[in-house]
Amino acid sequence: MRLLKMIFWILWRVWFYVLIALPIILMFPLLLISISSEKLYPFFFKLARIWAKFILFGMGFYYKVEREEETQLGKSYMFCANHTSMTDIMLMLAINKNPFVFVGKKELVKIPLFGFFYKRTCILVDRTSQKSRMEVYARAQKRLNQGLSICIFPEGKVPEEHILLDEFKDGAFRLAIEHQIPIVPMTFPDNIKRLSYTFFSGSPGKMRAKVHHFIETKGLTSADKVKIKEQTRAVILNQLLEYNQ
Repeated sequence: MRLLKMIFWILWRVWFYVLIALPIILMFPLLLISISSEKLYPFFFKLARIWAKFILFGMGFYYKVEREEETQLGKSYMFCANHTSMTDIMLMLAINKNPFVFVGKKELVKIPLFGFFYKRTCILVDRTSQKSRMEVYARAQKRLNQGLSICIFPEGKVPEEHILLDEFKDGAFRLAIEHQIPIVPMTFPDNIKRLSYTFFSGSPGKMRAKVHHFIETKGLTSADKVKIKEQTRAVILNQLLEYNQ
């Protein structure tokens, strides 16, 4: 039985990367057009949502979203969620209609095909470089000024699996305050079970997502950064603990 499970998991991982590549190949001309100008980013975002849903459904994942508050099209937000799986990217795209730009680690550029478009549409950060971290703010501010939203997984990395929720970095909250945009906390409790970074693991099934009440930043200053960072983390942590009961 163990051998059969291992064979399944190997095929499961291979299938995941096939699903990542297939819609990119099929939509390649449209994707190239969509990245030819920053003004076309909303079009790219629509294609990215198709890509994300294709992967989720192709893997046998079905998502259920509970919303305490709805976003408004044309308004900018800071989307923040816990980070446990590569499927966090797909789920974030699938459940949000407001065009947003990911702030993510540069290592994902190495993934064939996906990395080509990731490099050209996301804000990449080398977390070992102070210069790179500072450049992130400039690029994020440019995107926010264009009316887009930003998505940051504030743990900064995928924590070890025994850690329910790691400490949050400051970046998302500093940007949200500077631009006076609402923070949208989100909880993804099931992605680690569906497809974690442990190779021999995963299964089809439900992915729950909870979109919490927004945390407003109007009138706040940099002195409030730690307060809203801890407030956002507490919302997500409490929901994770509730799901795990």
